Amino acid sequence: MKAIHFGAGNIGRGFVGLLLHDAGYEVVFADVNASLINALQAAGSYTVHEAGEVSTTRVVDTFRAINSATDEAALIEEIATADIVTTAVGPTVLRFVAPVIAAGLARRAPERPPLAVMACENAINATDVLAEQVLANVPDSERAALEQRVVFANTAVDRIVPGQAEGAGIDVTVEAFYEWVIEQGAFNGAVPVIPGATFVENLAPYIERKLFTVNTGHATVAYLGSVAGVSRISDALLVPAVLDGTRAVLEETSALLVAKHGLDVEAQRAYREKILVRFANPSLPDTVERVGRQPLRKLSRNERFIGPAAEIAAHGTRPSALLAAIEAALRFDVADDEQSALLQQMLRAETPETFTASVCGLDSAHPLFADVVRVVDTVQKAL
Repeated sequence: MKAIHFGAGNIGRGFVGLLLHDAGYEVVFADVNASLINALQAAGSYTVHEAGEVSTTRVVDTFRAINSATDEAALIEEIATADIVTTAVGPTVLRFVAPVIAAGLARRAPERPPLAVMACENAINATDVLAEQVLANVPDSERAALEQRVVFANTAVDRIVPGQAEGAGIDVTVEAFYEWVIEQGAFNGAVPVIPGATFVENLAPYIERKLFTVNTGHATVAYLGSVAGVSRISDALLVPAVLDGTRAVLEETSALLVAKHGLDVEAQRAYREKILVRFANPSLPDTVERVGRQPLRKLSRNERFIGPAAEIAAHGTRPSALLAAIEAALRFDVADDEQSALLQQMLRAETPETFTASVCGLDSAHPLFADVVRVVDTVQKAL
């Protein structure tokens, strides 16, 4: 069995690639980072350190690596004969990997079982986005035949992979906890062999539970911690205002998830409290600067703040804790993060109404619009 994984970074090596390796696949990493690919090609194995209440060390071997920028032809041939293709490249990069997946599918023998394609990204239904972009690279006359050679399945992924210590090389440190949930129905009964994954009929509750609890919570700690002048995520949770603010945000999103998906109240409470423990793990040396990066994406319409806040507001409740987190996100000012710098430029150049519409994707008629405008105005007046 063979799996192609786009994105040989820390998440690719320490999460998806690890689980595929443990499932018995020969993993072929594809990446444009030449130095990383060269290091993987020169190594016979790498180590994954899992940090938790009980820490373990895992060794990954039986892998190969391809530079997708310089050896596209070889990558296309690998895809044509693979069983699985996964990604961990970031939602905005999916459009760049779509053409080579389409080319690999075009060369796939019709008698082979359908290729399972799964985008493992921090976004809702990222595989649907990838599927649309893959098919956009296929001529109309060939689309029906190609669709018989592929199965696109959405996933929800959860594992904290912090910034790595300098000199770690290709070894990677991750938290011990993980969750990889995959929609089962897409496979028509022929689900891939991945013992570390969970296959479910209805993925929506898992995606939103993860995005609006883990991702929303993690980013909240980062932005509140940044305002508090703290560098490490684990240290930020020692600040009462950060802990209380994050807990309040998660109470708001939990109430939404319970009402929307029928989740058990106590189970969701335990889930969010467990997540706070995960964030506070001192063995994961993550920083507010790394977790908070790309604030414009995190403040967009369907992401971790505006997404749940808009739904809460639409049901007639003011999401005050989420609005406080949004205000902290607007104050995120890290010079070496491109989006952070652009965020600050936009705050200085645009009216609160224009900013709210362009960055947060809210229409002026939406019940959340006025509250976000007020938050933006408050931040702008303090600049």
